[in-house]
Amino acid sequence: MDWRGKANFPHPDYLSSSRKRLAPQLIFKGGILRSWGKKTAVALNKSFFATLPTLAEVDKKDADIAWMIYDLNVEVGSKRYVLQLHKIVYTKFDAALEQITKSEPGDMNDFVQVLQEKLDEKLENVNPPDAPILDEDL
Repeated sequence: MDWRGKANFPHPDYLSSSRKRLAPQLIFKGGILRSWGKKTAVALNKSFFATLPTLAEVDKKDADIAWMIYDLNVEVGSKRYVLQLHKIVYTKFDAALEQITKSEPGDMNDFVQVLQEKLDEKLENVNPPDAPILDEDL
């Protein structure tokens, strides 16, 4: 059964993975290795790495982290999957961690508008006398 392109087709949640898994491990494990004067290697899927913010690259000799980016490709002759190194990106620890954990806030008015639309949609069938307006108190 091929579900590709269908509604609710499962896909990786890379944003959740970077914020909930990668960043805490870098902080905890990377922090320990850094305090020991050791460097860190992180192996990632190419698609996952592409979702991360742009990391400032440095020379290999100056790096604290080596990001080893891999891709899973089909080998034409055997039709088998092969894990292939795509590239290695070298960064400083603090700069990479700051970039990964930094949140980029959107426009507050856009956010409130989306919330208001959702609230209006929920209250549409309730028929209240006075529907609340979110931005009145902002």
